[in-house]
Amino acid sequence: MPWLQVRLAISPEQAETYEDALLEVGAVSVTFMDAEDQPIFEPDLNTTPLWSHTHLLALFEADTDAAAVFAHLQLLTDAPLPEHQAEVIEDQDWERSWMDNFQPMRFGQRLWIVPSWHAAPEPDAVNLLLDPGLAFGTGTHPTTALCLEWLDGQDLKDAQVLDFGCGSGILAIAALLLGAREAVGTDIDVQALEASRDNAGRNGIADEQFALYLPEYMPAMQADVLVANILAGPLVSLAPQLSTLVRPGGLLALSGILAEQGEEVAAAYAKDFDLDPITVRDGWVRISGRRR
Repeated sequence: MPWLQVRLAISPEQAETYEDALLEVGAVSVTFMDAEDQPIFEPDLNTTPLWSHTHLLALFEADTDAAAVFAHLQLLTDAPLPEHQAEVIEDQDWERSWMDNFQPMRFGQRLWIVPSWHAAPEPDAVNLLLDPGLAFGTGTHPTTALCLEWLDGQDLKDAQVLDFGCGSGILAIAALLLGAREAVGTDIDVQALEASRDNAGRNGIADEQFALYLPEYMPAMQADVLVANILAGPLVSLAPQLSTLVRPGGLLALSGILAEQGEEVAAAYAKDFDLDPITVRDGWVRISGRRR
C-alpha cells in the first residue's frame, strides 16, 4: 500500500524535538538521513552523533492529511517549521530490492564474496558465502576490502590466523578458505561471535577450525597472521598487546584507519614490525608488515 512521507530539514539540536512530535501526531516510523553525504567516522564513547544537515523522514498512513500534520507539528513545537515537504510513495518489496543490490564481489585474484541467494560467478574460485548482517562486515566497506585483498595475496597454507575484532568472521573465514590451517576470532560483542559462528557453518568450517572467544577468555598464543579491522584509537592503544600476539616472522594487517591517522598507527607498530608502504583506498588505509 502507499504511504505519506514527510521530510523535515533539521539540525542535530532539533532532532529529539521533532522525532517526538512526529510520533505524537501519528508517524508509524521516523528515520534520520544525511542530507549532504557527510561522513561521521569515530564518534565519542556513548554518543550517537547526527550530521550537521539532517533530514528527518516520517511515514504516515496514506490517507493522512499532510497539511494537518504540519499544523500539529507547529503547535507541538511552538516554533516555525523548518524546511519541509510531503509526498506519497508507493510500497515495494524492500527485502527483494535490498537483495538485488547485493551482488558477488571479487577481492584479489582468487577470492569472491557471494550472497547465499546468488550463483557464484566463478564456481572454481574461492567462494565465501555471506549474507549481509546488521553491521559486522560484508566486504562492501573499503577497510574490509583492503584486508580481504591482502589475505588473497598471502601464502596462508597451514597458517594459524588471528582475527582480532572478528565481527562477521569474514576475514578469518576467508583466510581458512584460502588455505589457513586454523583461525581464532575474538570480539567484545557476543552477537558478533554468534554471527561469526553462523557464517563459518554456512561455509563448511568446522568448529574446531575456528575458535571464538571474548577477549578476556582468549588463550595465550602467537599467530602466524594477525588481522585487525577495528579503529585507529584502539589499534594504537593495543599495539603492545597485538604485537606480542604475532610470532617472530609472522604477518600483520591492520585497517579501520582513516588516511590522516595512518602515520600515527604505523608509528605504534614500527618498533616491532618491518612495515610495508601504507595502502590507501577511498580515504581509508591498510597497514601491513612482518614481525621482526
